[in-house]
Amino acid sequence: MEQRKRIAIYGGTFDPVHAGHLEIARSVSGLFAIDEFLFVPARVAPHKLARVISSSLHRYAMLTLATNADPRLCISTFELEGPERQYTVDTLFHFRARFGESADLFFVMGADSWTEITTWREWQRLITLANLIVVTRPGYEVSIEQVGAETGARIIDVRDLTGEPGSQMSTSEAPKIFVTDAVMHDISATEVRQAARGNREDLDNLVPLEVADYIRKYKLYRNTHEA
Repeated sequence: MEQRKRIAIYGGTFDPVHAGHLEIARSVSGLFAIDEFLFVPARVAPHKLARVISSSLHRYAMLTLATNADPRLCISTFELEGPERQYTVDTLFHFRARFGESADLFFVMGADSWTEITTWREWQRLITLANLIVVTRPGYEVSIEQVGAETGARIIDVRDLTGEPGSQMSTSEAPKIFVTDAVMHDISATEVRQAARGNREDLDNLVPLEVADYIRKYKLYRNTHEA
């Protein structure tokens, strides 16, 4: 019988994509034996409506430059081509319908997003559409109080399994919520945008060199005033 494909979905504005995003993609892909890791850039993130973000073209171009060398890393334009306000539950429903039962889906999110999960649209339906992978920093405790005991019982802590093959993590039953701290670098896009206004070496240390060159070529983030 043909083995089910494992597909990870990672959403965000990626303004810009940086080394932290790529470390998450590669660490998660290794730990969970992911066959295809999909970056899904948002046209407009519902929780970031107050901030002006770079054009879809620039963000897609930088993602392309950052992922070209790794065949497992791919980009989906589903949200870029969709309605202005696209919700995660709709995105996951789209991919679940697209891949059907031929694939195990994993939705990747940060621990900060997990703390706000109950504020997301149709969050209880969302967590039935894919396995969740909550990526946190070493030593950071992930709370389950906000989701209740029933959802909390589905959480599997894999923070001590960074060396184990992902194929041993069965997902044949109801979707699970995995917690991992396999990522060591804590980088924010705000930090990158600030670096783009300052020292060249700082920017080169935070994003792939191709992305740094693109930012300089098109003079991105020069007029941002984030503290």
